[in-house]
Amino acid sequence: MASDADRLIEQLRAGLPALLPTDTVYGLVSLPTESAVAALYALKGRHPDQPTALIAASAEQLLAAVPELDRRTLISGPYTLVLPNPARRFPWLAGPRPTALGVRLPDLTPAARAVLDAVGPVAATSANDPGGPDPLTLDDVPRRLRGACLALDAGPLPGIPSTVVDLTGAAPRVLREGAVPAAEAVARLQYDQGDGDRAADVR
Repeated sequence: MASDADRLIEQLRAGLPALLPTDTVYGLVSLPTESAVAALYALKGRHPDQPTALIAASAEQLLAAVPELDRRTLISGPYTLVLPNPARRFPWLAGPRPTALGVRLPDLTPAARAVLDAVGPVAATSANDPGGPDPLTLDDVPRRLRGACLALDAGPLPGIPSTVVDLTGAAPRVLREGAVPAAEAVARLQYDQGDGDRAADVR
């Protein structure tokens, strides 16, 4: 008998969106192909110009998808990192900045990790209506999304979105403070990159 994770894998491989728990909120995810992302955007009602992150189970998965990424910046946890994308990969995820790409390595449940181990990186946005509250539980996900997707239920999640840090400039710049305070996020990124003396532009 197929598990929930197995069924989710089949749905994603068919090019359909699914609901996946992360370490912050429930995500609406799809394969990062242009057609699957278009279906994800249409289901959510997301404007095509809005960027969407690529999430993966491991740094190796991200590097296989985007070889130009700097491994030193690929930290796990509730961070979304906007990194240089000189080859302009996945332009349908990048919004108005095709030379930058958001990536994420969430701390996943075993079932969610099994899904990403099987299908590879996925495009992911929060499973809410545009501008709506972040979903802490599957019951918080709008009914229309739940009705259209298979889901993994991990129970209540923290409910605070990831902290978004732009690393495309000379210094880290916090675009959205979320689960990790801005100063802490910048300090960790500087440490991980061996550049602790660099001044940070925290906004």
